[in-house]
Amino acid sequence: MDYKRFDNTILVRMDRGEEILEQVKAVTLKEQVTLASVQALGAINDFTVGVYNVAEKKYYANDFKGSFEIVSLTGTIDTMNDGFYCHLHLSAGNERGQVFGGHLNRAVVSATCEMVIRLIDGKIDRKYDDVTGLNLFHFA
Repeated sequence: MDYKRFDNTILVRMDRGEEILEQVKAVTLKEQVTLASVQALGAINDFTVGVYNVAEKKYYANDFKGSFEIVSLTGTIDTMNDGFYCHLHLSAGNERGQVFGGHLNRAVVSATCEMVIRLIDGKIDRKYDDVTGLNLFHFA
């Protein structure tokens, strides 16, 4: 991975074999990011995305292997209990144009991943919500 910061924007290049969430955490901690939005594209060959069932308060994971293009990777970086937290969703398409996606659990880069992290001046912490079973934005 390599990256460069321009004021309130960080451009990141992730390389073959790197796991996306691990690299997001690494750059976030190094640059002391507490609130940001994320967008990315690229190519992956091994990923897991989940779909949350609110009634059951449970994620269902789906694993994919093969050649996939990231159609969309978007989300937020913030904190929970003052520690690193990110919430990313991924959509990836295969060679037939079929797209699969959901909450990003893991994704391994096959060629490159180009990410833009836009820093937001502020801080939002998350708190667990008993009704949904999710860690939601908490505006203090």
